[in-house]
Amino acid sequence: MWAHPDDEGHRYKELSYWTELAQLLESGGFDAIFLPDVLGQYDVYKGSRNTSLEQAIQSPINDPTYLLPAMAAVTKHLGFAVTSSTTYEHPYALARKLSTLDHLTQGRVGWNIVTSFLTSAARNFGLEAQLGAEERYDRGEEYLEVCYKLWEESWDDGAVVRNTEARIYTDPAKVRDIGHEGKHFRVPGIHLSEPSPQRTPVLFQAGASSSGRDFAAKHAECIFLNTPTLEATRAIVEDIRGRAAKLGRKPEHILFFPKLTVITAPTDEEAEAKYRDYLNYSSTEGLLALLGGWSGIDFSQFGPEKLLKFAQNSGNRSIVEYINERPEKKWTVEELANLYAFGTSSLHVGSPAKIADAMERFVEETGVDGFNISYLTRPGTIRDFVELVVPELRRRGRVQAEYAPGTLREKLFGQGPGLPDSHPGGNRRQAAAIPEGARS
Repeated sequence: MWAHPDDEGHRYKELSYWTELAQLLESGGFDAIFLPDVLGQYDVYKGSRNTSLEQAIQSPINDPTYLLPAMAAVTKHLGFAVTSSTTYEHPYALARKLSTLDHLTQGRVGWNIVTSFLTSAARNFGLEAQLGAEERYDRGEEYLEVCYKLWEESWDDGAVVRNTEARIYTDPAKVRDIGHEGKHFRVPGIHLSEPSPQRTPVLFQAGASSSGRDFAAKHAECIFLNTPTLEATRAIVEDIRGRAAKLGRKPEHILFFPKLTVITAPTDEEAEAKYRDYLNYSSTEGLLALLGGWSGIDFSQFGPEKLLKFAQNSGNRSIVEYINERPEKKWTVEELANLYAFGTSSLHVGSPAKIADAMERFVEETGVDGFNISYLTRPGTIRDFVELVVPELRRRGRVQAEYAPGTLREKLFGQGPGLPDSHPGGNRRQAAAIPEGARS
């Protein structure tokens, strides 16, 4: 949608673009802003990165972590979920980076844990190809273990004493080496940062595969979903909460946020007109480049039949039903691509009351806890949501009028700033508190 005259995404290089967005979100009672990231290029389509560059498919893109202090400086409550990969960044460095951000934001940081999936990223980090899914999650497990040791075990709460009379800033007896020796990482020393307000940032994740669900059930506190139907959403929510319970975690300690894209205006008719206007700016080739990166299929090598088969196998019931209702139709590639642009069940078009009704129904029928609100034009889609839909949701008691005090984790869960004891990271903190001679 970068070509739309209302889109300001090209301002992404300006701090004011991000600080204005942060203030807009906080005025709308948003809990957090989710900052995605990608470390490679979408280069499957036509065997080239050219289309993704021409159509701005997550390119060019800057490092999102540098945005957090600026946005935190102009807000008091908004949280920040930033993406970082367990495949291409060392846990020793990442742990310090996130502790630093948690300090600078007074405990408002979350980490969206990804294992990365683009082969182009793997090659730029010195690998011949991306690691297999099983190996990526195996590495991710150890990655989290190292981070938990650094965040939760290395420093005691009272390690920094700042005793000017004794001239002792940090008590060495309250800081310990983590001594990690594993398959993927060797980290013998201490964490470089003192404990931040949350110690471990709020943990976000979005894995939908079986391995991803196991990983989420063990580690995630907040889960992003992109499921196409109410039934599919309810099934994955129940499945992951069930897996978490078997691991000894409390199911209510995991929150689910499905993707939701909203086109709204004061009336249904105006919203539909806006939808038709947006559709004029969608890019078929850009969408095919994106789908190629996700699927590994170069759709430039096939006619609409291959894309039709891909759509029918996608599990997206709204698209499949729309196609099946027209068995005699000869679909073009552009028409099928437009189904992916705006035809998913995550898209809702209508007046504020219509949007609020749909959101309430979704929550009631699936058990999710909120939504990851996406955009079409930046920041117009979000501004429309804040100015039109949020007041309607507040009238219904669905969006906070005032923020709760405390860190992001306290705001989300209404408990303490640290991981709960039932979480594997919380267990690390408990183990560290046991005197050395009493450990088995």
